[in-house]
Amino acid sequence: MDTDTIVAHARAKFDHAAARRLLREKYQAKLIFGHAGGMFRATPEMITFLGLYDDQRIVIQDLYEHPIEVSARELGDLMRQRWQEQMTAWYLEHEQLNQQR
Repeated sequence: MDTDTIVAHARAKFDHAAARRLLREKYQAKLIFGHAGGMFRATPEMITFLGLYDDQRIVIQDLYEHPIEVSARELGDLMRQRWQEQMTAWYLEHEQLNQQR
């Protein structure tokens, strides 16, 4: 292998890693949404936490650490929907990126 081939290979690996990192950041940002006057991020942990309270009204902190009263079921349903939509879209883009490699 000559030097140009090694450099091209290293650059391609770096570009692929940067594209994957950018894709992750893009979908992490899409997991944030507003509800009941607060900003929340859909995460598996938060979805599970909200599931513990069934249909109760609870007070939780939003992303900016403000206390917000919400319906646990309503917020949990919104989070599950947002989570699944964004994970599916992320997966599809990730697979396309891997095929380009």
